Amino acid sequence: MWKWIQKLASPKVFYETTNKLIPWFLWPFIALLILGLYWGLVLAPADYQQGESFRIMYIHVPSAWMSMLVYFIMAMAGGIGLIWQIKMAEVVAKVSAPIGASFTLMALVTGAVWGKPMWGTWWVWDARLTSELILLFLYLAYISLNNAFDNPKTAAKASSILAIVGLVNLPIIHYSVKWWNTLHQGSILEDLAEPSVHPDMLWPLIIMVFAFQFLYGVLALMNARDEVLVREQNSRWVRAVVTGEQS
Repeated sequence: MWKWIQKLASPKVFYETTNKLIPWFLWPFIALLILGLYWGLVLAPADYQQGESFRIMYIHVPSAWMSMLVYFIMAMAGGIGLIWQIKMAEVVAKVSAPIGASFTLMALVTGAVWGKPMWGTWWVWDARLTSELILLFLYLAYISLNNAFDNPKTAAKASSILAIVGLVNLPIIHYSVKWWNTLHQGSILEDLAEPSVHPDMLWPLIIMVFAFQFLYGVLALMNARDEVLVREQNSRWVRAVVTGEQS
């Protein structure tokens, strides 16, 4: 396993691996997205309390779930780069930040759209909403810090420390509905053995969660591939790749 990780740490091998993996993430994403949206938006019955407005959860819940997962991946990749000086781990952390920030913003926006008819307001300083907003600020701070230094190694070190410290916010987001009196409903995906929603509503939600995971994979691999080309632009193999692509 460690030998495989060391081999993947090579920029050239990493670039070639990303090229091979992108189709394996892209096509499942497309298939799951079509299936999940059709099942959730067309086939699933309306909620007896929320009516048709509940369907926004097929975007909101996967976005919120991915906002935390991507941050965890970003922090772990940053930690690996910080401890073992693996440049490709730094690349994964860097390209994950804008993707995670987008998922977080999507979760906040769709939550506000849902909250207006349900709570009568676009925003409340609810524990879950506030901690999710803090997560967005952590992403933005990471991106800003990463771009504040001309030296990529210094930028990666500073931003990785910030990301690791920010991990404390993830359990706050997850357990906020249990620790505090909150308007936000509990996690739908927490107890699949005894789900709180009908299976016809639950299954398309699970499918959409997997679709968003594959989406992250596609975006991360594509952006990481481009980032490697920029970082290694003076390497002979990069010039060969660029020349081959142009011809």
